Amino acid sequence: MPYKNLRQFIARLEDLGELRRVAVEVDPVFEITEIADRMSKSGGPALLFERVKGSPYPLLINAFGSYRRMNLALDCEDFDEIGARIESLVRMQPPAGMMEKLRMLFTLKELAGFMPKKVKKAPCQEKVLTAGPLLDALPILTCWPHDGGPFITLPIVITRDPDSKAQNYGMYRMQKFDNASTGMHWQYNKDGARHYRKYRERGERMEAAVALGGPPVVTYAATAPLPPDIDEMLFAGWLQSAPVELVKAKTLDLLVPAESDFVLEGYIDPGDERIEGPFGDHTGFYSPADIYPVFQITCLTMRVDAVYPATIVGKPPMEDCYMAKATEGIFLPLMRLIAPEIVDIELPLEGVFHNCALVSIKKEHAGQARKVIHALWGMGQMASTKFIAVFDHDIDLRDYSTVVWKLLNNVDPQRDLVLSGGPLDALDHSAPYANFGGKMGIDATRKTREEGMGRDWPDEITMSDEVKKRVTERWKDYGF
Repeated sequence: MPYKNLRQFIARLEDLGELRRVAVEVDPVFEITEIADRMSKSGGPALLFERVKGSPYPLLINAFGSYRRMNLALDCEDFDEIGARIESLVRMQPPAGMMEKLRMLFTLKELAGFMPKKVKKAPCQEKVLTAGPLLDALPILTCWPHDGGPFITLPIVITRDPDSKAQNYGMYRMQKFDNASTGMHWQYNKDGARHYRKYRERGERMEAAVALGGPPVVTYAATAPLPPDIDEMLFAGWLQSAPVELVKAKTLDLLVPAESDFVLEGYIDPGDERIEGPFGDHTGFYSPADIYPVFQITCLTMRVDAVYPATIVGKPPMEDCYMAKATEGIFLPLMRLIAPEIVDIELPLEGVFHNCALVSIKKEHAGQARKVIHALWGMGQMASTKFIAVFDHDIDLRDYSTVVWKLLNNVDPQRDLVLSGGPLDALDHSAPYANFGGKMGIDATRKTREEGMGRDWPDEITMSDEVKKRVTERWKDYGF
């Protein structure tokens, strides 16, 4: 059953023993980060800090910080369950191209009942503030010692394309500059940045809203790597099998999630930019200070029982890893639209998701691994993946010991490496230039003579099923 708001999700987590309340006062400057980091890395529960120094609002963190809580947030037994739903939709329609298929998926009759629903009154507008403490009232975290300041870390940023008028919901960190302004850290390839460039070219002010909290599925949908013309709120509605309610912002011509805990309303003037950062990022390193647009806040609306949602990022594993793992499982069927030979994919936590992808394929012809490598580099956010290693279908990609064994034994460096250059994630500090650098594809599959293997590929050592069965049946006879 979907959660109507964040309070319902908190109650569910508490009922299941997945949440701990902290009643003593805690400091949003570093202290909450250290507590949450310890909990995250030890597999601990979600944390609800009831008394945050300098703020009247409680703070929720680590709510998505385990496989179980992420499954609870998406109301599923596992992420593959949602992937299977997508796969069934794919089979229903056979148009030619990937983009056509994706558009078709989200126009099917099955989805008609999940279109966002506009309402006139909403809990997120129970209180409306245009003056006094705005950002100063929120328990915004200063996470790491060298951060440029406090950062809003779990925002749902809402913008509108000036041409198509379609709204986008994305998640980009926001550094608090003062009571009524923040940075807007959207990378060049994000939809929010694309909208901003259009407004700047026109010399027009850009309206923007930022939702905090609300149903967990709405927060997740803002992180999902959807194509630009697919509505994140439709996707959220489909995920929870119920429409997301939206309400018109109080001072903007934008629709915001009605059950949000807080909504920041404001604008970005063309060319109004300033230094943002540094920021301790999910790579485990600080991303450097750079110039980004300034978001000016003119109005703050909220629920009367609002809870401030936050996350921290740093050396993995952390809470964001589990959100990314959900994406990995959910979007595998969409990857198969381009490369149907793909069996499975694993994005290791240590690769912080843009640095490494492990892929298994059903190999049927020479050069197929290289085909898959290039296909993935041409696919949305996968274009930023620095290392892609392709294996045969009979490998468990989550068995890292076997993965490393195959990688070290199946690869000839002269024959099996694909070296290229191209776009990289902006957070990749090893790249020689921002957003651009070297990439490597690795063919770790069994090789054929057509692929330059000048001798027969050896058989892998395995015991016969008959012997394994006999030994299993006699195991106790051996005295074990």
